[in-house]
Amino acid sequence: MKKTEARSLFKQQRSELAEQEMDKLNDLMLIQFQSCDLPFVDCLFSYWPIQENNEPATHLFTEFLRFRNPGMQVLYPKSDFEKNAMHAVVTDIDTPFEKHEYNIYEPASDQVVDPKTIDLVFVPLIICDHRGYRVGYGKGFYDRYLAQCRADCIKIGCSFFEPIPMLEDANEFDVPLDLCITPQNVYVF
Repeated sequence: MKKTEARSLFKQQRSELAEQEMDKLNDLMLIQFQSCDLPFVDCLFSYWPIQENNEPATHLFTEFLRFRNPGMQVLYPKSDFEKNAMHAVVTDIDTPFEKHEYNIYEPASDQVVDPKTIDLVFVPLIICDHRGYRVGYGKGFYDRYLAQCRADCIKIGCSFFEPIPMLEDANEFDVPLDLCITPQNVYVF
């Protein structure tokens, strides 16, 4: 399956999920995530889920990691759509978030962090394949950013759906995930 076909198909399927069903799937994903044997995380790069897109509730995973890793620094993306670039900025419990383009909530912080300091990234996706390649929203922000991170930075995606066999048009610029959490499984790539 090609990325454009997968993007269209799974965006549609995700849009059809009812709120109660999503709550159940998020709870099941959290249980799967809690079973992962992750190292200590000093610096996490998360993202605010886009409610209109029925994205998984990454806040659940972020809060679980915050509990397990006291003092962990939590970063969120800040995008520059003119330059097609993204930066990770420092947040804390009091950081205000503002809704910007494409219904994306971004922190009001401007304290940019070097990508090499990040231990774990929650990567948004629509679907991934059995090799860890993912379909995002098609702008390439995360692939460009992840290419700047350390080789041992853990890249985790969360999906309501099981991976598909193969994305036929994955290429050398696509950065694969290390793990994908679904309601039924944890996939390690």
